[in-house]
Amino acid sequence: MTVLSFDEQGVDVVYEGHDFRLEKSLIEDAIDKPYPEITDHEVLRIVEKNASPSGEARQISEIVD
Repeated sequence: MTVLSFDEQGVDVVYEGHDFRLEKSLIEDAIDKPYPEITDHEVLRIVEKNASPSGEARQISEIVD
């Protein structure tokens, strides 16, 4: 299970027992959109190639609000 914790500067990730951080600029470069417009599902796909997100995608601007 992958856990994503969003804040205004990036995302803390727990993936397969490893904790790491994805910085805002890295995420923006990978997805080619401004950070607030990126969705949680898009970030999950950066971490897990074969991710199967459930539920409705939410923009980071809605999560960090």
